[in-house]
Amino acid sequence: MKYEAPWHLPGGNLQTIWPALMARRFSGPGPCYQRERWATPDGDFIDLDRVQAPAGSTLLVLFHGLEGSSGSHYAQAFAAYAAKNGLGFVVPHFRGCSGELNRAPRAYHSGDFEEIGWILARLRQQHQGRIVAAGVSLGGNMLLRWAEEMGEQAARVVDAVASVSAPLDLSASGHAIGRGFNKMVYTRMFLNAMKPKALQKLAQHPGLFSADAMHAVSNLYEFDNVFTAPVHGFKNTDDYWLRASSKPHLAEIRVPALVLNALNDPFIPASSLPRAQEVGRFVTLWQPAHGGHVGFPKGAGLGHLRALPEAVGAWLLSQGGHNSAQISKGDHHG
Repeated sequence: MKYEAPWHLPGGNLQTIWPALMARRFSGPGPCYQRERWATPDGDFIDLDRVQAPAGSTLLVLFHGLEGSSGSHYAQAFAAYAAKNGLGFVVPHFRGCSGELNRAPRAYHSGDFEEIGWILARLRQQHQGRIVAAGVSLGGNMLLRWAEEMGEQAARVVDAVASVSAPLDLSASGHAIGRGFNKMVYTRMFLNAMKPKALQKLAQHPGLFSADAMHAVSNLYEFDNVFTAPVHGFKNTDDYWLRASSKPHLAEIRVPALVLNALNDPFIPASSLPRAQEVGRFVTLWQPAHGGHVGFPKGAGLGHLRALPEAVGAWLLSQGGHNSAQISKGDHHG
């Protein structure tokens, strides 16, 4: 990805925060989503927001990040890209992220590849054309974990996958976001959304965890120790972060996969990113010097978000047809 940040947005934090709050997500009217609710095999539900396209068109599936939704800045930018290019577009919401609390004790987590697999398999049954999938941040790590677990079978479901600003090494990212400016800004933002929802979950399911422990949580490590890890079958945060990280298994991927991470991402240390020799021949690494976390703004003034979906979307659409399992043409940094 040949990306240069605007001169007036230097540094990873500005390139992260400005796009989320200020940059234009689309030109003209915003995406007109149609909501679908799917019953899950365990008696719960998920909500998907979809933009229909002509029969036989390629379907672009976008998995959102931590506490994201179809209304997130990047989701709306990808929706605009899909509309411009005649693609179907769908954002499956992870449990509890569609505006309504889900019913089951579980929520979602960074290694939840089973949920990704169930969603993609159902979309594959519904859709007759090509399917490409992108995951943002947490959703990107989840999507890569699914591709790793599926191996050669992934190409029966999707033509290509892409992760954007995914925390591939959850321990490195989890500790980085818990320090200094990151803790004051990003950790506080996430916990302000996550702690109330967890306490609502406790009201649904008394005894699920300790309310006092949750009130005392001050970083994501502690939150995962109190809620995410025990509720989703992990021993503790360290066990969760180790088993859910996609980085150690990237060489097992057998479907074209793009892994995009800016080297100045505020809470994904550049030193934690994979090198070309670690990922295998199906994986393409894009590691531009700038871009922040799910940022990549372009243009003067308020700027726009077209650069990210245009680059990632073009790469996804360039990959081989369904069931081809085309090998990407060399690992590279760009």
